[in-house]
Amino acid sequence: MVRTSPLNIAGRMASSIGLPSWRTISFAARWPSSSVSAAAQAARDATSTIPIVFVVGNDPVRTGLVPNLNRPGHNVTGVVFTTVDLTAKRLGLLHDLVPNATTIGVLLDPNLPEVEVQSRAVEVAAKTVGLQVLPVHAARPSDFNPAFAKLVEAKVGALLVGSGPFFTAQRQRLAVLSARHAIPSSYGEREFAVAGGLLSYGPSQTDAYRRAGIYAGRILKGEKVGDLPVELPTRFDLVINLGTAKTLGVDVPLHLQQIADELIE
Repeated sequence: MVRTSPLNIAGRMASSIGLPSWRTISFAARWPSSSVSAAAQAARDATSTIPIVFVVGNDPVRTGLVPNLNRPGHNVTGVVFTTVDLTAKRLGLLHDLVPNATTIGVLLDPNLPEVEVQSRAVEVAAKTVGLQVLPVHAARPSDFNPAFAKLVEAKVGALLVGSGPFFTAQRQRLAVLSARHAIPSSYGEREFAVAGGLLSYGPSQTDAYRRAGIYAGRILKGEKVGDLPVELPTRFDLVINLGTAKTLGVDVPLHLQQIADELIE
């Protein structure tokens, strides 16, 4: 999770839909030591009366956070920005950038609840385009160097980086390692491309927090939290870092430049 904008976005949206001046609303920031999904589940388990609006990057039904997306019930709802369902699209974009790659590495966080789902999604997507997959895991910063050593030894042509708050927090180091070892890499969040990653494609976290802020405002105005359906991503951003592409010697096709939502020089 990017820790710079959620509260500001929620505050602006709450005030923009007719609530009293936001001076009367108090925000208290707390950051989980584990995954955001685990923090949301802990909040749900701690109270059955206080409304909870989550913003998570995995399937809340699969992880048991809510029983149903359309009618989550009880006191929990929120917004999802999962990237698992975009695996085939991300792999296709990466293959367009590095068409000669025959083996794709995939970096996964084994601590994530959906790590097996992510792994299977990559394998299925790769099989459809005739690519081999080499999965490597990293659960802590000290795992990165051994993981990249395996990728280099296997001579992978590109790397697909899985999702999760740990990787997001380590995005600058991942971008540096990918550049150091000359491995074109794809990520699921814009912040990776801003940090120097080659390519990102995925839901907009800014938009997710904006919509969570709207939900918070609606609940404060009297709507029942359990009647508000869990919202799925509606906006997806393709960001390409042209500076990184030049460093890696990757020619970005014109059609990708034309469809990109953002090009970073």
